[in-house]
Amino acid sequence: MSPIQFKNVSLSFLEKTCFEKFNASINFGNRIALIGRNGSGKSTLLKMLRGSVEPSSGTIQIPGNMVVGYVPQIIESFESRSGGERLIQALEESLELDPQLLLLDEPTNHLDRQHRKYLFRLLQDYDGTLLIASHDPELLRHCVDTLWHLHDEKITIFSGSYDDYLCETAIQREHIECELGRIDREQKATHHALMKEQERASKRKAHGGKKYAGDKLALRAAQGKGEMTHNKNKKAIRATRDDLLEQLSELYLPEIIVPKFSLTSEEIEDRIMISISAGSIAYEKEKMILSDIYFSLHSKGRIALLGKNGSGKSTLVKALLGDEAVIKSGDWYVPKSKEIGYLDQHYSTLPLQQTVLESLSKLVPWPHSELRRHLNNFLFRKNEEVHRPIYQLSGGEKARLSLAHIAAKTPRLLILDEVTNNLDLETRQHVINVLQTYPGAIIVISHDEEFLDEINIEESYDVSEWV
Repeated sequence: MSPIQFKNVSLSFLEKTCFEKFNASINFGNRIALIGRNGSGKSTLLKMLRGSVEPSSGTIQIPGNMVVGYVPQIIESFESRSGGERLIQALEESLELDPQLLLLDEPTNHLDRQHRKYLFRLLQDYDGTLLIASHDPELLRHCVDTLWHLHDEKITIFSGSYDDYLCETAIQREHIECELGRIDREQKATHHALMKEQERASKRKAHGGKKYAGDKLALRAAQGKGEMTHNKNKKAIRATRDDLLEQLSELYLPEIIVPKFSLTSEEIEDRIMISISAGSIAYEKEKMILSDIYFSLHSKGRIALLGKNGSGKSTLVKALLGDEAVIKSGDWYVPKSKEIGYLDQHYSTLPLQQTVLESLSKLVPWPHSELRRHLNNFLFRKNEEVHRPIYQLSGGEKARLSLAHIAAKTPRLLILDEVTNNLDLETRQHVINVLQTYPGAIIVISHDEEFLDEINIEESYDVSEWV
């Protein structure tokens, strides 16, 4: 099978350029992941390979006899099935074509644990050419051997595993940061040398005035030697520093969010937060969804609710949140609603018509400077960012703003429902950073095992046992 050839391929939209003049070959059997922020062009690149979208410029040469299988991020068919079942059905139908090229767009979104394992098995058994757009670390670790990173208007190719990529990037960043530290020390030393030279010059001034009496040009030349040397060194240092900062930005390692919560761990008393005995839940006029529910949660505990899609996890969360549409029976002890924070994959609790700054100001009675400082901690720094209406924010920005709200008015219990779905790797890490230091109790619905490990989940309950 002849290789797929990219020749000076560019992708641009009216408001931005995704990448320019990209050249590469895809050999038969390559297993490639497209990574990068949401909106970087990953899905469109897959559509180019499928032939449904043309590049802005350049050509993609695909062998004429190549059979292409494509599974999009949103699957419209099989309406009676869950999102995970739709994905698996669409993938199985694509594989029945015996494609030489298989294109998948965020295939693990909405998959429960059982479907995730089945997907990985299918992909590991597939021996054709594979391209996946994904933010899922587990998928990246198990199913690909090459990364195409879409960032900063270009595509960077890394041959190796995802862990190798992370390791090499961290090493490069450490080296650059050491060099930046050396440059900063050199800059301070140069400044210190200038101060000393100016001090010596002031002492020579009287003598110089006598020595160069009547020759002001010679006096100025003598006094300016130190400053000229300093300016020359300063310019060289600035150029080196700018080059290092550019190299650092190309590594695309996300900024770290260090949150300051309004509620500290010491302020949370040691007690039972939730206790349910012989509980059951149902919707009015419908059959029982879950029954014989037993579980408890400590004030600083962290638990995961597991189970297949449609097994009742989200309904249980609605019951905990006090949704009147859910009928509860049994013994329930849950916190008051004001003590519970809720975050789902759609960020449905955000007031879409308010600006970023307005939403925070209505939440906490802080002065303007403190509001801006807090938003700055969550990477909302520019005026246009804080004054933007929430409905205009990207998914990653909505996630960061939701986290900023949680930190500003910290609930004692935080409930998370599939919060990593659709998040790029950068925003996913931001969520993890915040949750790792969150001081209260957590209940999380997620099929992402690595995410659950990273936020220190202590115990899990499979809701399928409560039927």
